[in-house]
Amino acid sequence: MRKYVIVGAQGSGKGTQALLLARDLDLVHISVGDIFRWHVQNHTKLGAQVRRTMAAGELVGDDLVERVVRERLEQHDWNYGFVVDGFPRNRRQAEFFLESYDLDGVIHLDLPDAEVRRRVLARRLCSRCGLDYNLIAHRPKREGRCDACGGDLVIREDGTEEALAERLRLYHEKTDPVIELFARKEYVFTVDARDEIATVQRKIRGHLSLPPYEG
Repeated sequence: MRKYVIVGAQGSGKGTQALLLARDLDLVHISVGDIFRWHVQNHTKLGAQVRRTMAAGELVGDDLVERVVRERLEQHDWNYGFVVDGFPRNRRQAEFFLESYDLDGVIHLDLPDAEVRRRVLARRLCSRCGLDYNLIAHRPKREGRCDACGGDLVIREDGTEEALAERLRLYHEKTDPVIELFARKEYVFTVDARDEIATVQRKIRGHLSLPPYEG
């Protein structure tokens, strides 16, 4: 059984790298962002709370994040292990993880703030079906229109300069100590997230002695 955590700033590719690991190694991918986005798109009470928080450029409260992750892990459907991205978000949550699970590695996707801004500010969202686009790597066939449903592409509520600046500030304030804690336990492997997706995945697998990535 393999248990991994991926940490990194918004736009560093945590979800993409986690999905590649999960797909090839039969791991369960637990994404805090995906869980919250599902609630937002399905207009749940939790989704409304998350949407207001994101629109203000703030991070969802640590207690709420911890509750969501605990509930997901308690489903125990991860027979071969899991890969978590977007958690832990503070030192207390990191200590909970260390006490509760025998981690096999923490992957730190390192991305300079300038590159975070470039990537995040290029994101667009279909106002009708919710499909994500990125004007750098995943452009629509018709400018401003969703390929799937033809809906208008809009800037995400958390995709403004002001919201991003606040999220980056909070990220460094809360997550840098988490990385330092894991590093003292010799769990952390840092990889340059500016590289191509396949290159990052190959470096991750090489460090963790996993089967090579063939994608």
